Amino acid sequence: MARSSSGIVAGLTVAALAAVGFLAFQAQANVPDTLGAPSGSVSPKASAPKTPKAAKKNPNALPAPSGTGVRVVYSLGGDRVWLVGAGNKVKRTFEVTPGTVDPAAGTYAVTSRTGSTPGSDGTQIEHVVRFSLADGVAFGFSAAVNGSTEAPDPEKKLGGIRSSRADGDAMWAFATVGAKVVVIK
Repeated sequence: MARSSSGIVAGLTVAALAAVGFLAFQAQANVPDTLGAPSGSVSPKASAPKTPKAAKKNPNALPAPSGTGVRVVYSLGGDRVWLVGAGNKVKRTFEVTPGTVDPAAGTYAVTSRTGSTPGSDGTQIEHVVRFSLADGVAFGFSAAVNGSTEAPDPEKKLGGIRSSRADGDAMWAFATVGAKVVVIK
């Protein structure tokens, strides 16, 4: 009986190895030629500073290339804001809805603030914190009085970055005129 059992096991092992080898051959034959090959050109995003792996795993984590000191950090790619206090401590982070036009990455200062006004899209907004003006588009943070954070009309050139009202209150208290704003990709 031992002889026939070991023969069966050996036969099954050979059959299993043959099946795995055949599947590996098929998989290799179906790999695209471009897999793993360099693209030959560098996209604008490829030249941006890399976000640490920890930040990719935790979207709330403050990205490393975000400046120093007390500041507001705005991630264009992550649609997220961090309010960073002394000692590089994150006081608050929240998601935002960007306008249809993005500010250039760089360091800015809050230039003006307005308590309440109609937004460029006609929505009544509050706690407007502006930090840049480029090509006739004002860039700043605000909250819609009605609490809406819907995406803006893509047909309009809008630089308003909308948050919830609670997050808008926190921004208003944190980012006074002259406060540093760091925009990262």
